[in-house]
Amino acid sequence: MNSTYLNSLKSKSEIHIEMVCLGNICRSPLAEGILRSKLSDKFFIDSAGTGGWHAGELPDKRSIEIAKRKGLDITNQRARKFTIKDFSKFDLIYAMDNSNLKDILQLAPNENAKRKVHLILNEIYPNENKDVPDPYYGLNDGFEKVYNMLDEACNAIAKKITT
Repeated sequence: MNSTYLNSLKSKSEIHIEMVCLGNICRSPLAEGILRSKLSDKFFIDSAGTGGWHAGELPDKRSIEIAKRKGLDITNQRARKFTIKDFSKFDLIYAMDNSNLKDILQLAPNENAKRKVHLILNEIYPNENKDVPDPYYGLNDGFEKVYNMLDEACNAIAKKITT
């Protein structure tokens, strides 16, 4: 994200940030909860999925469990589908992986909307375009690994937008 855009965000009374994965039940709810825990009420954090088949559902029980072990409660979240309207609602949109990034960018109505979209791990691995792996079909320790990746990326995001 360029410094001019970052500076314009810092002057806003409220900044809206969205985390996006595939189904909005594993990675993006964790990212939403983690980032929310690091920022003040000036920031509105939400999440969505590029697919809508889990709409209305709670996060995956394994995401809820790892968040709880880390002191976060994400049980108030419900999955929803990312829509073109999200480009007007959010200042920053973070994709969890390259596939979701591509899907989001295909919906972007213009270049300004595209500039809002970023790959989350580029916050800690600039320009490496690394994916946050989807832990859904893996073992439970995948959720811990994903949590740790997202925690580090969210630390970098929080620092960038508050200093």
